[in-house]
Amino acid sequence: MAEDSSQLSDFNDRYEDPAEDPLFNIDGDDPNRVNIFTRKELLKVGHVPESARIVGRDEEIKDIAAELRPIVQDDPPNNVMIYGKTGTGKSLVARHVTERARRAAESNGITVGTVYVDCAQHNTQTRVARTVTRELNKTDKTDFDVPRAGIGSGEYYDYLWEILNLAYDAVIIILDEVDRLDDDDILMQLSRARESGKADCHLGVIAVSNKIEYRDQLNERVKSSLREEEFVFQPYDANQLRGIMKHRRDAFHDDVLSDDVIPLTAALAAQEHGDARKAIEILRHAGELAERENAAQVIAEHVRDAQEWAEVDRFEELLRGSTTQVKFILYSLALLTEESSNEDEFSTSRIYKRYQNTVETVDAKVLSEHRVYELLKEQAFLGVVESTRTGGGRGEGSYLEHRLVQDTGIVLKSVLRDSRLEDLA
Repeated sequence: MAEDSSQLSDFNDRYEDPAEDPLFNIDGDDPNRVNIFTRKELLKVGHVPESARIVGRDEEIKDIAAELRPIVQDDPPNNVMIYGKTGTGKSLVARHVTERARRAAESNGITVGTVYVDCAQHNTQTRVARTVTRELNKTDKTDFDVPRAGIGSGEYYDYLWEILNLAYDAVIIILDEVDRLDDDDILMQLSRARESGKADCHLGVIAVSNKIEYRDQLNERVKSSLREEEFVFQPYDANQLRGIMKHRRDAFHDDVLSDDVIPLTAALAAQEHGDARKAIEILRHAGELAERENAAQVIAEHVRDAQEWAEVDRFEELLRGSTTQVKFILYSLALLTEESSNEDEFSTSRIYKRYQNTVETVDAKVLSEHRVYELLKEQAFLGVVESTRTGGGRGEGSYLEHRLVQDTGIVLKSVLRDSRLEDLA
């Protein structure tokens, strides 16, 4: 015990030279330390690589470019709606083409602004308006600062129209996961800005959604205002996923990846609807696991361990911004599923009974059954659960049954990462 205490004290001591701190010692001269990564940024979600690294999306790049091409001649671009499952390259292509359009236009003396908005994080009209306005504001041209807080969407729009008039000839705004917005009025505000005389600037919107039915749910006035071109990105196949992985191989040192790592990573991702984002996450996590073990190589075992890690991270990302009550509901549905060997779909009333027990365990507020029903429908819209209506038996009306889309183990591990639910573990 004394030896253990001494070691613990050594790690907790302050060090005058931070480079000597054993908690963060990354001394490259350590002969026993294996260096796994060289360019880890190539494996980060959101990283937009150069053209040569974008695999299997040549036609989609050309199609989106055709809709934005008018800005190069100082004409209005077309609005675009991109659909496809997670990890099919929608956001990557949108950001890549937008940046190339900006450079091409500016080579012709046309000032173009671009903004990327993650609507899963900025899901209200005020948050989107604030993000767009603050990102586009050029204080050297506008001579004013945009407040971070304290004003509403209307005031942010007023700032935005003035910024567009003062600083830009054209602007392209990417709204990623647009289906997460709680109000589609932002689409009408942006698409009608020039037509309504609010902004003397060409403005194009690229809306990206995982849900192909999203447009059907839009207000008719918004549909009429957008007049967008629609594109559907198909999932990657295993060969394309292998190509994507090979083009990211130089994220690692030479000879670090065993020969079966990339084929296995691609095969696992291909099973999950051709999700390139997931493939990249698995590859990164596998490298990190090998690094933690100080292993000489990333091997298949690291990939399989990383798959579960990546799935938990992905599900946690999907739940980002969800309330504790939503996590209580999903936790309860996951427990029901685990306990039922021959069924995975459950009525709202059965889920509600388990939810009541869950919430009472941690002495939290119990919502009404109707509110739980509404939250389950919201999660169905977001793709976390699937809800189907039964025909009902003799003397019974129809009702909804709900099932988890993700594996129950992944759901439980993800929701229990929330410190507010740790008493349930």
